[in-house]
Amino acid sequence: MTFYDDIYPFYILQRTSFIFSGRLLTIILVFLVLAVSLLLILPGIRGKSRLFWMFRIIISLFIGVVIVALNFTNDWAEARMTTNATYKSFSNAVVNAEIGLHVGLYGINVTLKGKPVVQFNETIDYNEMFSWHDSIEEEYEEALEKGLPNPILYIAEKFTLRSPCGLIYQYRYSGRYASATLWTAFCCWLLANILFCMPVILYAGYMMLATAAFIFFSMASFSTIMNVPQCVFSIGADSFETEYSHSFWLALATGVLCTIIGILVVMLNFLVPEKIKEAFSVGVDSYEDEDVSYGEGYLNTVFLDGVTISPTTSKFRSEHI
Repeated sequence: MTFYDDIYPFYILQRTSFIFSGRLLTIILVFLVLAVSLLLILPGIRGKSRLFWMFRIIISLFIGVVIVALNFTNDWAEARMTTNATYKSFSNAVVNAEIGLHVGLYGINVTLKGKPVVQFNETIDYNEMFSWHDSIEEEYEEALEKGLPNPILYIAEKFTLRSPCGLIYQYRYSGRYASATLWTAFCCWLLANILFCMPVILYAGYMMLATAAFIFFSMASFSTIMNVPQCVFSIGADSFETEYSHSFWLALATGVLCTIIGILVVMLNFLVPEKIKEAFSVGVDSYEDEDVSYGEGYLNTVFLDGVTISPTTSKFRSEHI
């Protein structure tokens, strides 16, 4: 432990900030490649169906990537404020910074950005991730060893098992159930896309409604964190509480979109079943071939030995001999 510009303790361990989720980036890239691959077939589709297929591919992939990505985003709920706070332990140095708390389904993301960024000859721009897959205690101890700023340590401590707030229990289980229902929604989305390619459009509409239902269930599961007594985060002279953020509202919008698509498909299937099957390029069985009128023809008796000839065939033969 040494002194550095009147701020101590100073640890030689290099901090590594959380910048962007690698899983989230992979998901986005996979769906982008899939979208480009499917859009390449559009020139081979003629007429007005080309525009319909383009919207169908884009909307379907949008729903799929949102459902998967929501599992790994860190802004289901968030809170932020700008205040003056003690920068490091055992120091009287106070910095003016924006402090943010971002809650996801698998952990929290704590940010600290100075205003201005450079204060006390140091760049104050932290973005730390704390996951509760197993226990947040180990990550909290590592943060202590790194000598992270006090505001980050204070927020992270609220989610440890030793905290009297007990946030870890409600947030962890709410996140797990929300994630499980989102993965179920993803399975329903896959089944809906398969059924859209088969002559069972009605059941595809039902699966879209099931997708919307499980998205809403995930939102309801996460919303249970608001039912517990709110733990006020007090830093300096200010305090803040978490509120629903972008991922929560994006889940709501995606659920509403799936509901609209499902209702439209079900209604149109009852009103104009042939038209909707044609729109989805699903082959409609027809028996028009049975009514086709063939032209005149002749039967070669050499190939009819031992074959029973129906009266209709006999009449046809007698008329042309």
